[in-house]
Amino acid sequence: MSRLEHDFLGELTIDDSVYYGVQTLRAMNNFHISGTPLSQFPEMIWALACVKKACALANMELQVLPRDIGIAICAACDHILAGNMLDQFPVDCIQGGAGTSTNMNANEVIANLALEIMGHPKGAYEYCHPNNHVNCSQSTNDVYPTALRLALFRLLDYLVEHMLPLQKGFAAKSVEFSHIVKMGRTQLQDAVPMTLGQEFGSYATTIGEDIQRIHDAQKLLLEVNLGATAIGTGINSPQGYAQLAVVRLAETSDIPVRLSTNLVEATWDTGAYVQTSGVLKRVAIKISKICNDLRLLSSGPRTGFHEINLPRMQPGSSIMPGKVNPVIPEVVNQVAFDIIGKDVTITLAAEAGQLELNVMEPIIAFTLFTGIRRLARAFSTLQERCVAGITANADRCRQLVENSIGIVTALNTRLGYETSAGIAREALESGRSIMDLVLEKQLLTRKELDELLLPENMIHPFFEVML
Repeated sequence: MSRLEHDFLGELTIDDSVYYGVQTLRAMNNFHISGTPLSQFPEMIWALACVKKACALANMELQVLPRDIGIAICAACDHILAGNMLDQFPVDCIQGGAGTSTNMNANEVIANLALEIMGHPKGAYEYCHPNNHVNCSQSTNDVYPTALRLALFRLLDYLVEHMLPLQKGFAAKSVEFSHIVKMGRTQLQDAVPMTLGQEFGSYATTIGEDIQRIHDAQKLLLEVNLGATAIGTGINSPQGYAQLAVVRLAETSDIPVRLSTNLVEATWDTGAYVQTSGVLKRVAIKISKICNDLRLLSSGPRTGFHEINLPRMQPGSSIMPGKVNPVIPEVVNQVAFDIIGKDVTITLAAEAGQLELNVMEPIIAFTLFTGIRRLARAFSTLQERCVAGITANADRCRQLVENSIGIVTALNTRLGYETSAGIAREALESGRSIMDLVLEKQLLTRKELDELLLPENMIHPFFEVML
């Protein structure tokens, strides 16, 4: 069974089993780019349904949409909001036309669902038309960016949900390793002692800071241009529509969106996406740095730091028996590189906007959607397959501290920098310990040295100021 549909370019035959129509089919024929259909991003489909329902409600209240048609459109949107009809959104996420194909895909599916609800066959658009009714008082240029912001808001919540377990995982390791003294390092050189717990606690803290930055970015996404229609002037919409549609959208989506104060600016502005991408890049850079640390701290096992053990996930070589590589931190590093590259794509797409519209929003959407999903999976993988199973080599950590030249820093307050530096140089050249040299030179007593060089006394402020 099939039906014949037309647009101003001509007629096309549509399989009657599908709910999309002629403009969706044209987009399917035109765009074979990413191989990723819109159906792979249910957050965007949910957001489109929220927008279409809010618009129908506002249009009914303002009496520019017949009530029976509006009720059917809302029912169709509810069907989509329940998670149904994903397979009816086949257009490629990367498309020309500033998202028109995506908007029309939604319009056609909702129109044909509404027709069924009203008791009419698919394609009987005289009763519910994709443009005249579902798209009433709207344009792709306000629908698409508004839906994109809603979808990104939800996806950032999804990312945070995957970051929180890793933050808690590092915090738990901070407590577990709080008694293990180790050598801190700057510029890959011995610095001063700290605890392994302090090191892991810093990772938990930095992830918490990044979660807050994500929440800050989400606030920028709450400003929408719904009601702007084509370029921000609100053409073809009734008086008061923009304000009412945004109120209904906040109710429908349960996201506290607000109407932009300048709809012309809001229609072409992509600054919120640039900001969001920048935050994602920040998150990626910092988690990649942490993974670099994990790889260094577990290096060896005989010829590296070997202060911690990562879970042994798989054989590491096809030629070297017994070799196990830090494959989980490595894969997270690679995800971070991808996110950093995606930020360049979003930067260029945002800059490419011209005059009253940025037509490059589809690549911004695709890049942000894929990046957020990939980063979320990376966080979960790192926690579940690496951090949760990390163990410490306490004896190795203690040995490195006691043999380090860096502990001479603790003598600065008693002996002065120049004397301490001389002792450090002599210890390094002779291979002797700091303690032996200080005792030999009778610079301090054994009791004084024991107190000053006790590693536990060097992981927090120690000496008292004498007044």
